[in-house]
Amino acid sequence: MKAYTYIDKGKFELIEKPKPVILESKDAIVRVTLGSICSSDLHIKHGSVPRAVKGITVGHEMVGVVEEVGSAVSRVKPGDRVTVNVETFCGECFFCRKGYVNNCTDPDGGWALGCRIDGGQTEYVRVPHADSGLNRIPDRVSDEQALFVGDVLATGFWATRISEITPDDTVLIIGAGPTGICTLLCTLLKNPKRIVVCEPSEERRRFVKRHYPHVVVTTPEQCETDIQNLSEHGGADKVIEVAGGESSFQLAWRCARPNAIVTVVALYDKPQILPLPDMYGKNLTFKTGGVDGCDCAEILRLIDEGKIDTTPLITHRVPLSRIDEGYRIFENKLDGVIKVAVFPDRI
Repeated sequence: MKAYTYIDKGKFELIEKPKPVILESKDAIVRVTLGSICSSDLHIKHGSVPRAVKGITVGHEMVGVVEEVGSAVSRVKPGDRVTVNVETFCGECFFCRKGYVNNCTDPDGGWALGCRIDGGQTEYVRVPHADSGLNRIPDRVSDEQALFVGDVLATGFWATRISEITPDDTVLIIGAGPTGICTLLCTLLKNPKRIVVCEPSEERRRFVKRHYPHVVVTTPEQCETDIQNLSEHGGADKVIEVAGGESSFQLAWRCARPNAIVTVVALYDKPQILPLPDMYGKNLTFKTGGVDGCDCAEILRLIDEGKIDTTPLITHRVPLSRIDEGYRIFENKLDGVIKVAVFPDRI
């Protein structure tokens, strides 16, 4: 089968690999029916994820159909349409029992798929801990509607939860890329008083204005001034930093009011500085996350009920055989791209 593979720093390549097989009793084999390219894949490509293993098939955003299950798998069966969680987790360790599945202590726990073990930019994928890592897709939900459940949408859902958003809040979201928009969709579920999205790209600002016209949109240059003018208490009540840019972390804490919560979701290519003397007296609470994908069943229910729709994010579609072209468009932010969906080649 064809598999898009991490060869070396800066190099991915579509190569032939054998179809995966069941290795453990809790495994499942899933035939990938739709995948996507994620910014985290680019972080692997450029060497920003030290734990990533050369030779693995990349890709962790996917949906598919269960082909085979191990003897200990009970919640899914062959023929089920499923979302695949970016994180595999045992469900039994200290962190899993607390709901922090990103920190699962199992050898295959946390972000393994497409990072430490073969992922989903291919035709078939082996999913460890299938009972916790797979969720059945409701009949009324299409593959495209479910595509982002296991990663960027789960990230946005988790970020809004730990940000403790209330109806009285002004919420600032920095970054209107795929994860930023998913965070916006989940923030809308909390019904805060005001949502402000900060984004440098004019194309992406237009996207937000077109699809979410009641959201305030600003630029990094204007953000601090706009937040001061819109907020009653000297800054945003909650700031969610999703951009991961060179200066976006600094912008996040500067735009927060005293005693605010700043949630950092972004991945950074370089270390960030926490200038404690400058922020002395602001009494900020910082929360760092990424994704804790323990809410996928609830997210699928919300999609089924029409309360979340991420399909506008899919701006481009390519077959697996042309995935290099999809990466070129996505990495260089060409042609108004938000997300690139990757579908199997038709025989």
